[in-house]
Amino acid sequence: MAKQLELSIDRSSPVPLYHQVVQGVEAAIHSGALPAGSRLENEIQWAARLNLSRPTMRKAMDELVRSGLLVRKRGVGTQVVSSQVRRPLELSSLFDDLSNSGGKPTTEVLSFNHAAADDATREALHLPAGSTVYHFTRLRKMGGKPLALMENWVRDDITAISEELLAAQGLYRILRTGGVNFRLATQRIGAMIANDYQAGLLETSPGSALVTMERTAVDDKGRNVETGRHVYRADSYSFEMTLVQR
Repeated sequence: MAKQLELSIDRSSPVPLYHQVVQGVEAAIHSGALPAGSRLENEIQWAARLNLSRPTMRKAMDELVRSGLLVRKRGVGTQVVSSQVRRPLELSSLFDDLSNSGGKPTTEVLSFNHAAADDATREALHLPAGSTVYHFTRLRKMGGKPLALMENWVRDDITAISEELLAAQGLYRILRTGGVNFRLATQRIGAMIANDYQAGLLETSPGSALVTMERTAVDDKGRNVETGRHVYRADSYSFEMTLVQR
């Protein structure tokens, strides 16, 4: 059954009418008044009930769909999608970000090796020939739902790392416990479509949108400590940043 959401529209406000609808729906989703999976009444019915024009309502719904809060499904209508994990752009780990926000993340270690570093890894971590590194792949879940597929390479001359530690803690927490004081990182964020392997692990469809992140972190001694490539479900994850005028 379609849910009728009561919204207050202030026609004397300088805020555009369509954006008032967007703000109202966003607030209802974040407060839990519109839980994931809720089906909304169609745009014609909603426009008539709020005494808004159809183009105004269509513009509001289009913006909510573009922002990832709503999805249109043929034969079903417009629905609320699952809430996104919004991660600030700072030098922290996904595990700690989720834990600090009150979540209970879980980690499945898909592969773990301690072996000779290949040329690309030695270059990324500034290691001499013959060096060995930890190389592992993890699947991070939140509330039982797959969120991220993460592959990392970590230098092994700082602290010991095991599958058991990685399953119980975030990588950065392990490294900080081992004495690492992170100073900076180079990071690149992008997008890709999921291949069959990624889609299977992340429980999405091949060709679905994924957010990508590549990072190499440096400690206060100038050592490149770890480098990694992560992919995230785009319908459940986004990065947030604050831009400052210089």
